[in-house]
This record gives sequence, structure tokens and C-alpha cells, in this order.
Amino acid sequence: MDRRRFLLTSLAGAVAGPVAAEAQQTDRVHRIGWLGPDEATHRREWLVQDLRDLGYVEGRNVEIAYRFAKGNIDRLDAIAAELVGLKVDVIVAVSQPAVQAAQHATRTIPIVMYGVGDPVATRLVASLTRPGGNITGLSQLSPELSAKRLALLKEAVPAASRIAVLANPTNPSNAPQIKDTSGAARTLGVSLQVLEIRSAADLDTAFQAAARERANALVTLDDLLIFTERERIVALAASRRLPAMYGWSQFPPAGALMSYGVDFRSMYRQAATLVDKILKGAKPADLPVEQPTKFELVINLKTAKALGLTIPPSLLARADQVIDP
Repeated sequence: MDRRRFLLTSLAGAVAGPVAAEAQQTDRVHRIGWLGPDEATHRREWLVQDLRDLGYVEGRNVEIAYRFAKGNIDRLDAIAAELVGLKVDVIVAVSQPAVQAAQHATRTIPIVMYGVGDPVATRLVASLTRPGGNITGLSQLSPELSAKRLALLKEAVPAASRIAVLANPTNPSNAPQIKDTSGAARTLGVSLQVLEIRSAADLDTAFQAAARERANALVTLDDLLIFTERERIVALAASRRLPAMYGWSQFPPAGALMSYGVDFRSMYRQAATLVDKILKGAKPADLPVEQPTKFELVINLKTAKALGLTIPPSLLARADQVIDP
């Protein structure tokens, strides 16, 4: 009887072991750190919903620590260190400066980057297919994006012959964007005027130069400074009566004429999927950096009317969102 009892006890333990381990794994609360320059770059409801769809419920089996620099990117290093101190399982870093701050803070905690132009040129990863290190995520870089923006702007403003390009030369990903935009300009038969800004203090001078050189339209490159200063840039473009194309859908609601860029909603889903893979044991070094597959065009008809423009019906038909007067 003792031997039989021993065997039954052993068998019960063998069966209960995996069950207990599974229960323990299910009960575990994962900790995610979210690092960004300001809350305008973040859509909490998207993140929460996408994680919920993957089985992570905030307050039950996942905790999200949000940290924002409130527009002061100099604070990013300090708040990235805060997230490391919280011993989060993964950091989602939004924008290149945020990813760099997270990279400075840790070489072991996995980092999922979001809102980055060219992560290879900026040395965040070794390559898109084999990132190496502790960083993977999403790149906004798309070879045809700059050319498409210029073509759409020209379609909306057929008379535009000289187009100003607002760029930040301190951003390494702006150089390939300028190259692509220049190639598109030659195809479209327009000339470009590159306006360099390194800080918000350069904006007035840049727009004065555009007026002096008689630019009759404007396109901006993808850059955190340009995004952060979006309201001022839109106001300056309006004061110069410059029809402008931007890279983020947040610009037209602020009064811009149009935007064409990546569909951030779909990229949130991609980011959540990468977080899920990492929490399940995947290594960032082995997860290829994903590129955008879906783009969105937004047109503000109120701004078009103020500029005296008539947007072609064929262009309006292709818009994902039209803001009516």
C-alpha cells in the first residue's frame, strides 16, 4: 500500500506540475514601459485595445508604465532610466530620440521602436532583417513615400513650380528623404528649395527664405522637431499662403492642406504584435524590423478654400479622410 500510495502521489505530482506551472505563467503580470517625447505621439486607447486583442488586459495580466518628456527631449534619458529602474519586461519607444534614450539606458531589456525613420542609418539596428542587440520594431522609411508626397502635392497644386522642402539636417534619415524628393522633382519638372531647421528658432528664417525665393508650395520631411512644432509650422505656411504637404495625419486637423503618411493605426497593431512575441520569449535580435504597408491621405477642404484651390475630384476620391468646411 505504501508503494502504491507513493506511485499515485508521484503521478499526481507529475500531472499537477505542468498545470501549476501553466497557472503561474497565466497569472504573471507583464510590465511594459512606454517612452515618448509627448502625449500627442501616443494613442493609449489603440495600445490598450491591441494588447487586449492579444490577451493582455491592463490591470489584470499587464501593467503599462507611461513616461513622456512633455516636449523636452533632453528629459528622455532620465525617464528612460526610470523605466529601467521599474524592471519592465519591454520598452516601447516612440521617435528616434526616445529609442536612443532607451538604448543608452539598457542593453538588455528588449526595446520595440516606433516612429523611426531609418534605424540602420541611425545605427539603432545592424540591419532590418537581423537587427541584432536588444532593439527591433517598426521603421517609417518607405522608398516611395517622399516621391508620392510630392506627386500628390503637385496634383493638388498644378501651378506649383518651385517647392520648398522643410528638413532637419541633424536627422540622419532626412538625407535619403531629400534624395528621393529630388528624384521625384526632376520627374515632375519642379525645382526644390531646401529649408534647413535645427531648432524651432530657425522656423521664421526658413519661411522668410521661402518667400524670398518665391516658393509656391511646401513639403515637410519626417522629423520629430517638425512634428512637435506642427501648429507653428501650419500657421507660418498659412501666413505665407503656401499650400503644404505633411507626413502626419495630425496636421490637417490643425489647419494644414494635406498629409500623406503611414497609417499609424495599423502600425500600433504591428507594435503590439512584436511586444506579444517578445513577452512570449522571442529575442529582438531575431525579429526583423517591419516597414509600413498601409498609408493614408488626408485633405482639408477648408484650407483649400482659404488658399483659393480646387482639389481635383480624382484626388478627393483617393483620400482616406476629407475635412469639410
